[in-house]
Amino acid sequence: MEFETVIGLEAHVQLSTTSKIFSGASAAFGGEPNEYVDPITLGLPGCLPVLNKKVVEYAIMLGLATHCEIRRYNRFARKHYFYPDLPKGYQISQYDEPICERGHLDVTVGDTTRTIGIKRIHMEEDAGKNMHDARTGSSLVDLNRAGVPLLEVVSEPDIRTPAEAAAYLKSLRQLVRYLGISDGNMEEGSLRCDANISLRPVGSLKFGTRTEIKNINSFKFVERALEYEIARQMALLKSGKAIVQETLLFDSATGVTKSMRSKEESSDYRYFPDPDLPPVIVEESWVEGVRKKMPQLPAQLQEILVRDFGLSAYDAQVLTLERNYVEYFFLVQERCKNAKLACNWVTSELFGVLNKNGLSIEESPVSAENLGELLKLIEEEVISGKMAKGVFEEMFATGKKPSVIVEEKGLKQITNEDEINKAVLSVIEKNAEQFQSFLDGNEKAIGFFVGQVMKLTGGSANPKKVNEAIRAEAEKRRGGA
Repeated sequence: MEFETVIGLEAHVQLSTTSKIFSGASAAFGGEPNEYVDPITLGLPGCLPVLNKKVVEYAIMLGLATHCEIRRYNRFARKHYFYPDLPKGYQISQYDEPICERGHLDVTVGDTTRTIGIKRIHMEEDAGKNMHDARTGSSLVDLNRAGVPLLEVVSEPDIRTPAEAAAYLKSLRQLVRYLGISDGNMEEGSLRCDANISLRPVGSLKFGTRTEIKNINSFKFVERALEYEIARQMALLKSGKAIVQETLLFDSATGVTKSMRSKEESSDYRYFPDPDLPPVIVEESWVEGVRKKMPQLPAQLQEILVRDFGLSAYDAQVLTLERNYVEYFFLVQERCKNAKLACNWVTSELFGVLNKNGLSIEESPVSAENLGELLKLIEEEVISGKMAKGVFEEMFATGKKPSVIVEEKGLKQITNEDEINKAVLSVIEKNAEQFQSFLDGNEKAIGFFVGQVMKLTGGSANPKKVNEAIRAEAEKRRGGA
């Protein structure tokens, strides 16, 4: 029997707010253990939560970006479970009335683009963090993360392969970073993922028994965990054994999933509306206000880059991987007025040297304005493309402006026709036999003469004008013959 894989993802996006979702305690990452706590974080009696308005706006923003319906009336619920990192004994989340519903996200794997449904996006608070010391056998609790705002994005079970799951997560990360609502840093836990997976016979509409893999924190591990779990479930089904509904953890060191506990259902959490928080009423004017503040998203920018700037679809995708990439490109293009030249230098020269040095584009010693000025010098034929690469290396090393480096090193290109003609005639005179070969139709010989003139001028002559001068001299001599 052939089986079909059915995957649904629950992504937890940590929001980049200054304070926590229901208190004024700091939501910063990396403080000393239990530095960012207050009575509300600790769940002390008599402390009432107050909703952070920015969290609601960020939720609306992500809902709009993923084509969701924004629920005008939504409310918070208490989700009960008992772990040491949950001081109140319950998590404030949303249950039957989430803020966003029925959206979608398009993902591309290879040449195929598929639409993955988004069932819901809801607001909730994060839990703290348990840390286990194997050396002493003790466990410690850090509550800095408790109460940090999250958006949980729940996909429909529309994903069919591990590669699609990774592509979906990458697209979601790209969106939240463009919107500026999260840094999407999986290593720091700003984006985490739970994956629900089941197998069913091809053609069947009934879902199989699913397992859930918790807290996957990298795109690579998402693919590896799902690949392993598909193989494990496939082996069980083909041998006639049943799949046990359970929650699993993925061990990245061994590449296998391990049982954590039996899988909970919603009834296990005993949801009920939180009596300390009033319903959230989202007026249409609020939604429209948020919509007006949203930046252009990757799909919109890709269309602009292809339609208005003549770039290829591939180049447009590369430039829009991050919002600061495309913003940098626009600044470069604004200076040099040549979109394709700007794209080539940004995606090839700049990205290459940044990757080599382990730097982000924000850390680049070459500003967009300076790179644009360098390309303008090429366009104006002040320097050649070859010269520009040397100038760029100096710019990256020193941060100097290109015009300063060109002046210091005397790199200006020779464009004066008299000077170029003089150099061309000198080279022809010394290589009369080879030039006769060119006159006789050996077109390849022109490369030799261009090279010799460039050598004679120390690489300063404009190659295009050198080529033109050689051909003009050849035509003159042929005409004379």
